[in-house]
Amino acid sequence: MERKAVSAAFRSSASSRILRAEIKESFLMAMSALAAHKLRSALTLLGVLVGVFSIIVVMTAMRVMQNNIETELSQLGANTFEIQKWPAVYFGGPEGFEKFWRRKNITLPQGRQVMERATAAQNVGLETFFWDGNGQAISRYEKTPPNVRMIGGSPGTFPAHNWSVQDGRALQEPDVESARDICVLGGALAKTLFPFGSAVGERVKLSGISYSVVGVLESKGAMLGSDQDNFAVIPITTGLNRFGRTWRSISILVQAPSQAKYDDTVEQVRGILRAIRKVEPGKEDDFEIFSNDSLIGQFKSFTLTVRVVVAVISSIALIAAGIGIMNIMLVSVTERTREIGIRRAVGAKKRNIMTQFIMEAIVLCEVGGVIGVALGILGGNVAAIFLKVPPVVPVDWIIFGLLICSIVGIIFGTYPAFKAANLDPIESLRYE
Repeated sequence: MERKAVSAAFRSSASSRILRAEIKESFLMAMSALAAHKLRSALTLLGVLVGVFSIIVVMTAMRVMQNNIETELSQLGANTFEIQKWPAVYFGGPEGFEKFWRRKNITLPQGRQVMERATAAQNVGLETFFWDGNGQAISRYEKTPPNVRMIGGSPGTFPAHNWSVQDGRALQEPDVESARDICVLGGALAKTLFPFGSAVGERVKLSGISYSVVGVLESKGAMLGSDQDNFAVIPITTGLNRFGRTWRSISILVQAPSQAKYDDTVEQVRGILRAIRKVEPGKEDDFEIFSNDSLIGQFKSFTLTVRVVVAVISSIALIAAGIGIMNIMLVSVTERTREIGIRRAVGAKKRNIMTQFIMEAIVLCEVGGVIGVALGILGGNVAAIFLKVPPVVPVDWIIFGLLICSIVGIIFGTYPAFKAANLDPIESLRYE
C-alpha cells in the first residue's frame, strides 16, 4: 500500500511539473509571437486597452470622489441625526421635489419644543444658514472675499457637529435667549482675519454687521479643494431677527447618549415632531431625518447605478475587442499552419496546440489590460490632483478588470485554438 501511495504521489508530482513546463513554454511562445508581429498585436490589444481603461479611469475617479464626499457627509458627531424640511441628498427630478417644497417650514418655536420634550436626547441643537449675497468678513487687519458661511446656531450645535473650541468659548443659552451680537469663528477664518494674535475679544463685521468674537474653533482642514473652516457661528435668534424668519426653515440636530439608545432617541424625536406639526396617524413624515450613515448609503446607492452602467458599456467594448482578437487569431492559425503541422509531427498533442493559442489570446488581452489599468489609474487620479486630495488605487476594480481580460482571452481564443488543434498534420505539412 505504501509503495502504491508513493507511486501515485510521484506520478502526480511529475504531472504537475509537466503542466507547469507546458504553460511556461506556451507563455514564451505567445510572447515570441506577439513580438514577431508588433503592429498587428498593438492594434489588436488596443480594443482591450480602451475597454479596461474606461472601467479603471471612471472607477478611480469615482473612488476619489466617494472617499472625500463620504468624509464631507460625515460632518455630524457620533450618534447624531439631523431633521430638516428638505432631503439632504436628492437624485430625483423636479416633479418629486415639489412634495418637499409644499411642506411647512420647521420653525424656531417647534425646535424649542423638541429641545424641551426630547428627554432621551443628550444634546439638541438648532441651526440654519444665513446668506444675503455678501458673505464677507472684515476685521481691523484683513477682509475676506464674499465666500464666508454664516451659521445660526445654539449651544447644542457644537457637539452635534463635533466642533471643538480652541480659544474662548462656544455659544451659551443666554446668548441665544438675548440674541446677542456675538460670534464664534472657524479656525481658518480666525487666522485670516487676525493673523497676528487671538481673535477672542475682537470685533468683526459679517455681511456689514458688527459682532464680538467670543471663541475660535479648531481647524479641520480642506475638503474638496475648499476650506471647511471658513465660517462664523452666531446665535440663531440673532440671525433670524436680522435676516428674517417668516420664510426660513431651521434644522434640528439631535445627539443620542449612545449607539444603543440611538434608535429609541430617533423614534422619540420623530413622535414629538409629528405631534407638534400635527401629522395625522398613518401619513408619512413631513420632514426628513438623516444621519452620516444614511447619507453615505444614499450616495453609494446612486454611484452603484453609475458603476453598473460604466461596467456594462466597457463590457461591450471588451466584447468587440474579443471579436477582433478571435479574427486575428484565426488569421494567425492560417499563417502558422505549417508550424502547427511540424509540431504535431514531432509529437505535440492537440491539448498542447490548444494551450499555445489560448495562452496567446490571454497574453494579448492581459498586456492590453495592464496598460489600460496603468493609464486608467493615472487618468482617474487627475481628479485627486485637481481637488488636492490623496490619490487612490482601486485594487478591487484592477483585479476585476484583469480577470475580465483573462475571461475574454479564454472565450475568444478557444475557437481559433480548437481549429488549430484539429488541423490535419499531413495537410498542414503540405501547406504553403
